[in-house]
Amino acid sequence: MTIVIEQLSLGGNGLSVMVKDTIDIAGRVTRASSQALDGAAPADTHADVVQALLDKGCHLVGKTSLHELAFGTTGINHWTGTAPNPRFPGRIPGGSSSGSAAAVAAGLADFTLGTDTGGSVRVPACCCGVFGFKPTFGRVSRRGVMPAQSSLDCVGPFAASLPMLLKAMQVIDPTFHPVPLQQPPRLGVLAVQASAAVQRVIDAAVADSGLPTQPVTLPSLDAAYAAGMVVINRETFDACGHLLATGLVGADIASRLAAAGTTTAHALMHAEEVRKQFTAEVDAALRQVDVLVLPTMPDFPLRLADAADTQAVLGMTRFVRPFNLSGHPALSIPLGCAEGLPVGLQLVGAKGADEQLLAIAGHLLECLYANHKG
Repeated sequence: MTIVIEQLSLGGNGLSVMVKDTIDIAGRVTRASSQALDGAAPADTHADVVQALLDKGCHLVGKTSLHELAFGTTGINHWTGTAPNPRFPGRIPGGSSSGSAAAVAAGLADFTLGTDTGGSVRVPACCCGVFGFKPTFGRVSRRGVMPAQSSLDCVGPFAASLPMLLKAMQVIDPTFHPVPLQQPPRLGVLAVQASAAVQRVIDAAVADSGLPTQPVTLPSLDAAYAAGMVVINRETFDACGHLLATGLVGADIASRLAAAGTTTAHALMHAEEVRKQFTAEVDAALRQVDVLVLPTMPDFPLRLADAADTQAVLGMTRFVRPFNLSGHPALSIPLGCAEGLPVGLQLVGAKGADEQLLAIAGHLLECLYANHKG
């Protein structure tokens, strides 16, 4: 059971931070929690986000484990050991940024960095009961982050509170400046097929916020999920397919990676057409409302004992992966429920409006707190 795969002590005496082991630290090997990369050469330079952490006086205290090669959603890793879920023992930590989410949930760092290619920040944030944010695609530098080329992947922070998440964004994105809300936000409520228990929590939060709502439909949501799978398969194979020859990739990832190598040019071309259509739908919806609201995950996190079943994990990223395809910023807010299990409330904002999205989240949480306090 491993959260931290390498202890560090770099930087100043500021906020303590851990980073996912797909992010380069000079002089350290970036293994992506894969035995196939155990003998790789150390990184020559820091990733831009690591340099930003050090420039702001943060104390870099560790590298965190992940689902091997960042190519999975459960966080299960048979080589490094699977990160435990500190707040919900026996449940998956979520992937691929499992260790980063678990580290925050365990109080091991003030904030952590993960990467999100198909939900890999938001899913583990939901599973571990913390905040997780995927910025607008391209907003935060990916230089020095594995894979080097991606049309989906974003570096994003985890934190136990929204104020700490805001501090993290100000550290890793020099263009990020918190903004006040000018008026109560309009919530666009997206109807999706979630479990009854999860949907009850989401509906209650929306109702308890007291904020104006409007139903929203995204006709290409399911197609965008499928298209996102096609793109991540192609791009991950391009980046990691050569590792299959080592014989050291875990069996579960090796089979998925080999299958990804069969992705056709025609499938990729169709996925790009869906990307354009879905992006246009999200943009249009966000001209009518200020933020989209939906669950982060369709059901509670799986028990570890059930997560080895590949059929059981299908669809875990159904509500998050589409917004990697479109590139919109998205946040998972942790909520509780009567069952004592985690539920994530996902907010999706307009491209580039990351500050507004997080300001809306803050206002929504204030409304919920005031309602429950009363």
